[in-house]
Amino acid sequence: MTAPIKSTSPLIPETQICYGPTPSISEDLPEEADLIQTRTLIESLKSYGVFEDDLELQHREKVVKRLESLYKEWLKEICVQMNLPKYVTEMVGGKILTFGSYHLGVHAKGADIDALCVGPGFLERKTFFTSFFEKLKAQKEVKDIWAIEETFVPLITMIYDGIEIDLVFAQLQCKSISDSLDLLNNSWLRGLDKHCVRSLNGYRVTEEILRAVPNIYNFRLALRAIKLWAKRRNIYSNMLGFLGGVSWAIMVARVCQLYPNATASTLVIKFFLAFDLWESPTPINLKRPETCDFNLPVWHPRVNPSDRCHLMPIITPAYPEQNSAANLSASTFAIIKEEIKRGRVITEEIQQNKADWSKLFETANFFKYTHYIVLQASSATEKQHLEWVGLVESKIRLLVGTLERNVEISRAHVHLQSFPVPRNAEEGINTRWLIGLIFNTDGSRDQNIDLTLNFLSFSDTMYSLAESCKVYEEGMTLSARCVTRDSLSVMIPDGEHRLVFSPEPEPTASCLIPATVAAGQTATKRKGCSDSETPAKKIRTDKESVCVSSVSPLQSSTSSRPASPSLSPRATERPHSAQTETSSKKFESDEEPPEPSCSDSSAGVSLSQSPSQSVSTKRALTPEPETPSKRVKTELAPPTVELSDVSLCPTKPAAVVKRAIKIQLISRRN
Repeated sequence: MTAPIKSTSPLIPETQICYGPTPSISEDLPEEADLIQTRTLIESLKSYGVFEDDLELQHREKVVKRLESLYKEWLKEICVQMNLPKYVTEMVGGKILTFGSYHLGVHAKGADIDALCVGPGFLERKTFFTSFFEKLKAQKEVKDIWAIEETFVPLITMIYDGIEIDLVFAQLQCKSISDSLDLLNNSWLRGLDKHCVRSLNGYRVTEEILRAVPNIYNFRLALRAIKLWAKRRNIYSNMLGFLGGVSWAIMVARVCQLYPNATASTLVIKFFLAFDLWESPTPINLKRPETCDFNLPVWHPRVNPSDRCHLMPIITPAYPEQNSAANLSASTFAIIKEEIKRGRVITEEIQQNKADWSKLFETANFFKYTHYIVLQASSATEKQHLEWVGLVESKIRLLVGTLERNVEISRAHVHLQSFPVPRNAEEGINTRWLIGLIFNTDGSRDQNIDLTLNFLSFSDTMYSLAESCKVYEEGMTLSARCVTRDSLSVMIPDGEHRLVFSPEPEPTASCLIPATVAAGQTATKRKGCSDSETPAKKIRTDKESVCVSSVSPLQSSTSSRPASPSLSPRATERPHSAQTETSSKKFESDEEPPEPSCSDSSAGVSLSQSPSQSVSTKRALTPEPETPSKRVKTELAPPTVELSDVSLCPTKPAAVVKRAIKIQLISRRN
């Protein structure tokens, strides 16, 4: 719980209390109606099963304690092996600290636990991922254990006594680790390598969020409601270009600072009001940025040109500050804004007793688009498929970005869950993803839209990444096809036709048209690229398959590949194991992001009370950031930021394209 700070600004009354970078909007105490509304919110959350019972919570606590005991025992064994003095062995200590949703106190049933193992400076990272890995592997409670070192944040993932655990490691410049260790002290970061800084960042950010809110109980309850809403509305995924858990937690914490005495239900209502009025790209901060001369890169648009292009800067409260929403694209940003606007309308109805909380938590209808891309990853074996699907899923947002740069497309919306396909002996193991499309057309003329090179740019990137990560094997293929909603309803015959057949927007689509593109021929011109530039390198014709149907996705096409199996509209999750859960974590990038050219725009953000209130008070969500004396850019990047692997304007044309993905849009005529 943060300590209130009296404002020293000459523009703010001396008695004004600040819980964040700006004064609060309202410090009114809750009324009886607010308390009643909060009780109904709690009952609604219970109906969705978001709370664990006491036995489950106690089991998690015991698991964490057993892991810490194992870790301390292992540290002493390592000291003995290294022939260190006896007093060093006895004083080495060791600490395991949880972070993420479990440490915030908002984890759901069956959620994993993120934990940080802190070790002394004489311990090498490699020793942790070999010796401690083997010690864990020998425990009877441990199953499905993996050591993933070649990733953005190296980790050990496993299932310990039925609970999924992700362990990261950081070594400090000291000989012993005491139980009273305060990792929020920035001096611990001095001299650490980038992997240790990234590993420490998870705990430091989580702890700073908890210390930034005035009332932890109300914060946790409000965050549980927002997390449930975001998951039900399919906008909860940092990996796929939406917002992850850290971003939602920071946003809720900021609202708690602005309304420090509000109940959970009021905080949820104010959340939608605040961020519906929020103006892009004003950053969302919980505290003023710290100035530390440790040569670590921080989010700073005045210094870093690439930071000026971020659509929704949500800044982590621990040094080095990063934008936790850097993966947002134009499409995902627009979808989130629409959902927040919808939430504001519904919560105002709830406040007026015209609706209940279940309306806010209704699931989103993804099958509202006229056109879809069906992306399919295929493998020969289960082991191949696990790694291939993890790699493809971690980079699907690159395909969304490529589609957005096509001037003919105004929105590309990926479904957050994949669709496993029944195994076929001839095709192997398949997994599919759906991407809904909206095209830029006024309906006044017919259009032929070619998406071939958009897909081939992505597939070429995926094959290159698979080879560089040393996971590519024969039998791994990636294909895509464009289908209409009507065809998709045939391909998904699971009694959910009402979801697919929503009112059709203009324009309607004709049947899919197969076409042939000559070698090196360009397709749809993309934003920022000249006519002579194409977004694909030489095509691996023996590995790629671009599937197109002439009438229906269920009918055979000219492709040599068999017809694809049926696809269920209910996105069933893959088996919940440590392997499937962490397959996409293995492929985080360590590269620096490209710095696209963009203008440095600034917009003021105001946050006002409801129009029904007699007094309107506007407050900024965050003040103008101060320019540090020195910000030096190094290799370090935020743990939540994955970097693009597709250049905006590749210069190598496609050498051979056997089949194209084309869509014919036909305007309605009376």
